[in-house]
Amino acid sequence: MGTPMGTPMGPAPASPARRLATPLGLAAGLAAAFAYVAAVDPNEPGHYPACPLLRYAGLYCPGCGGLRSAHAVAHGDLAAAFQANAAAVLGYAFFAVVWTVWVVRAARGRPMRVDPHPAWLWAAGAALLVFTVVRNLPFGGWLHP
Repeated sequence: MGTPMGTPMGPAPASPARRLATPLGLAAGLAAAFAYVAAVDPNEPGHYPACPLLRYAGLYCPGCGGLRSAHAVAHGDLAAAFQANAAAVLGYAFFAVVWTVWVVRAARGRPMRVDPHPAWLWAAGAALLVFTVVRNLPFGGWLHP
């Protein structure tokens, strides 16, 4: 048995509110996290746990200074944010661009596909590795958080 002529096949398209629920929910969660880091200063000891790699090995991981960077971004101090962790600031900017594209595509009813070429992933990993190595060398002191 078939469907009568003129009856649409498949599910009805989702409403704009439903399409935007996930990216807006993610934004709300990130806004809450940034608000918390803005209110509870990571520059004052005792509020957040220490980085285990820094504490036990004396090495800066790629994330060291990320909370101080987020605190500075939340307060609009981009110079301090870059000084605390330049890679994190670039990550925040990249995420903002991807999130904006996601919202625009969701509003238009188009799916969001993130399918980076493996070369881009390797390049990002290599850049993060170089950042980590340089910030732990004597001449990389300007990259210390």
